[in-house]
Amino acid sequence: MQLAKNVSTFIGFDNEYDESKIVVFGSPFDGTTSFRPGTRFAPNVMRNESYGLETYSPYLDKDLEDINIFDAGDLEFPFGNTEKVLTDIKEFTADIVKDNKIPVMIGGEHLVTLPAVEAVYNKYKELYILHFDAHTDLRDDYMGEKLSHASVIKRIWEFVGDNRIYQFGIRSGEKQEFEWAKQHTRLTKFCCDGLKEAVKEIGDKPVYVTIDLDILDPSIFSGTGTPEPGGIFFNDMMEAIKTIKDLNIVGTDVVELSPHYDNSGVSNAVACKVLRELVLATAK
Repeated sequence: MQLAKNVSTFIGFDNEYDESKIVVFGSPFDGTTSFRPGTRFAPNVMRNESYGLETYSPYLDKDLEDINIFDAGDLEFPFGNTEKVLTDIKEFTADIVKDNKIPVMIGGEHLVTLPAVEAVYNKYKELYILHFDAHTDLRDDYMGEKLSHASVIKRIWEFVGDNRIYQFGIRSGEKQEFEWAKQHTRLTKFCCDGLKEAVKEIGDKPVYVTIDLDILDPSIFSGTGTPEPGGIFFNDMMEAIKTIKDLNIVGTDVVELSPHYDNSGVSNAVACKVLRELVLATAK
């Protein structure tokens, strides 16, 4: 696949496609958002806001300038056709994986994770999922729709299977979702306790990491469509990313920033820093 650099890139993500191991792209879609829409604006806003950061991370002692990262820009989606959107994401991700590169996606709502994981799974059949979120996302459907941000992890479970999905920070969902998870996923409520043990269990197996930013407490991250009080704090998120940095991460995403619900811009800054750290943790 031959791609030219995006006109506007996230800070430090301005290398050429051929020389880059990591490929970042935006999926500006919020067509199944069940409460407050707006995540489709996140990728573009994050690129602009990223220039308030430095390329160096004191958390990981790594610098984006020392890594080749390509920003492919945003995919363009048709309005009102969820299945076509998912197909486009899957095909684009598959092309990245085919070129032996690591896809890093900026959402968008959480449903965009499904096709990206499908594309990665088609190459890495032993794939594990690390899911950081306030919500279970394990409904079989939402108001009759099986393709929903409220059912994305359930759809992923249907092909990766039992005990391959580790969920952290979960504090919202229907009772039946929590009951179902006891038999099928590894769910940790409220926090990231047990993450170190999960890392040991996964070992060198391929891992896809999905971070729904509403895992963070709304006191520091109000710019999201479904804010849930009682979340983890920024340093907890940094500690989680440091914990997973030695895993064999073969794909990842950051989703569910809705920039316009936080006029202060703090949520944008938080989202950008989470993405910077996640990319640096992914780079080996």
